[in-house]
Amino acid sequence: MLAFLNCEHINKLLDKLDLINHSVDKRINLDKVKKAIFYVKKYHGNQKRDTGEPYYMHPLEVALMVADYSFKTDTIITAILHDTIEDTTLTKKRLLRYSVENCRQVQILQETEDSKKQF
Repeated sequence: MLAFLNCEHINKLLDKLDLINHSVDKRINLDKVKKAIFYVKKYHGNQKRDTGEPYYMHPLEVALMVADYSFKTDTIITAILHDTIEDTTLTKKRLLRYSVENCRQVQILQETEDSKKQF
């Protein structure tokens, strides 16, 4: 799994979360965050954005922004995984095995996005 974590964007996120952990009472579980990063890289695989950048960089950037406002592990993980059910082969069932709470939050985000597309 360590090879999956070797990336500038991942290091930037993990460094920020580590810094946050030094200033809050309830620490962010970095092991769970690393597992979510593993999932996002695994399932987004070789997908590219229009810019040519790996697609997984987008969820990591979202997680960086979320970390400015929330110091909860589940919220940061949801930011990382927010596109996986919609844009990859990761199923809800598989995500449920990872985390019931994160699966629920990802589904809520997906439903919100779907309803926005209707308007």
